[in-house]
Amino acid sequence: MKHIGPAAAQPLWSPAPFLLRPFDRAGTGVAVPSIRPAISDTTAPADFRRSARRGFPAGVTLAVALATMLSLAPGLLPRAAAAQAVLTSLLVVALLGVAHITRRLRRPAADRFAGAPALRHLVLAAAVAGVVASVVHAASWQNTLRDAMGVARTGPQYWSFWAAGSLVLTIVLVAAGTGAGRLLRRIGWSRGLVMAVIATLPVAFFGIPGIAAASGGAADSGLVQPVATTRSGSADSLMSWASLGLEGQRFVTNGPAGAVRVYAGLQSAPDPAARAELAVRELDRAGGFDRSHLVVAVPTGSGWVDGRALRGFEDRFGADFAVAALQYSQLPSWATFVVGRDSAAVSARALFSAVEEHAATLPDPPRLYLYGQSLGALGGSAVFAGAAEQNRRACSVLWSGMPGGGGREPGARTTVLANTSDPVVHWSPELLWRPPDLTGARRDAPTPGWLPVASFVQTTADLLGSLAAPPGHGHRYDVDQGTALPGC
Repeated sequence: MKHIGPAAAQPLWSPAPFLLRPFDRAGTGVAVPSIRPAISDTTAPADFRRSARRGFPAGVTLAVALATMLSLAPGLLPRAAAAQAVLTSLLVVALLGVAHITRRLRRPAADRFAGAPALRHLVLAAAVAGVVASVVHAASWQNTLRDAMGVARTGPQYWSFWAAGSLVLTIVLVAAGTGAGRLLRRIGWSRGLVMAVIATLPVAFFGIPGIAAASGGAADSGLVQPVATTRSGSADSLMSWASLGLEGQRFVTNGPAGAVRVYAGLQSAPDPAARAELAVRELDRAGGFDRSHLVVAVPTGSGWVDGRALRGFEDRFGADFAVAALQYSQLPSWATFVVGRDSAAVSARALFSAVEEHAATLPDPPRLYLYGQSLGALGGSAVFAGAAEQNRRACSVLWSGMPGGGGREPGARTTVLANTSDPVVHWSPELLWRPPDLTGARRDAPTPGWLPVASFVQTTADLLGSLAAPPGHGHRYDVDQGTALPGC
């Protein structure tokens, strides 16, 4: 009978998820088999015996503890237990990968450290103490934020769900990564690359267009085409109802019946210049230049214009104003920020310049204003070269929630709205090595102290929930986006 060596009897799934056990069943130390595949039948038993003598791997313990503490560092917004568990598990898996790569590159040093039981247990004790202290501090900080924002406090069930969710998701991700690694070693990297490309093709053909459609490229069947002639998309409009897209349809169906709402979607014209020219003709048709005040609104990356800002303009100007907006993307704002933030500036310049040129030909032109939120504020801030030019060309401007912060330029008629709890205001790559510039930001809630790397990770995680904060906190600005607009 053919003899089957120990290597052939290895389990299909790697025991990597169980590396966190500090003791074996005998209580003398973890007998952790190596997560590296056996090279031959003769080397596998030797690796296993050496691993058994070492006990639990100190590098893995440190990686798990550091990742957990990093995920529990103070953030800007109250966070759901599920979101916290996902962040913790992702960081744990990432640092486990770093620890595994480091162990391969520096095996002699790792082996010497692993041979010192006292140091290993000291590492374990420090890791456990650090994680417990981080959980206690995170619970206190979450409740401090929740009290300031009027959100229900966390309790034992929150942290129980976090612990269970983090453990299960970490095991799943480690097992999936281990299985993928074994598959790559078996089929080869070239075939693995081909399989990865084939697997991503459905995402490229169906996923990205689906995201774009959900973000503003498709019509919303729940919205009704306006009948007022002062709206884009009406029967008299130069733009078809379908060409406005989801966010454009929401924009023009907002507000009282007599309000002038002009919106050029991506399908309304082929490029920013053509859309701007079309929007000016639409404003002229809808009577926008007959109003005393005309607001050029720069949307967010998805094409969204905050309805609360429109209500603020109504409170500020009554019915004697018009609003025009130009869509420059239909992807979510974060995606547009990464791959096409310049399009916001190009679109803002095109529309404001076109409106300005036409208004200059009128005997009694309206006062011009510029407004932008989030990526729209970033794009709109590129319209003017400085305070003097801005004051000459526009009555005033208002920015809310500008990415990376940014204060009012001296001498400019500008209002900047920024919450200290808004992760969009905090976030920039420079947050990795220096604190954010919160000049002029409104302190609406306690703000954690800046920590290198940790603050960047926490702020990036909070970006996903920035609009889920209570009104007046996070990235949710109210009607003061309109009422706070300065005069000339």
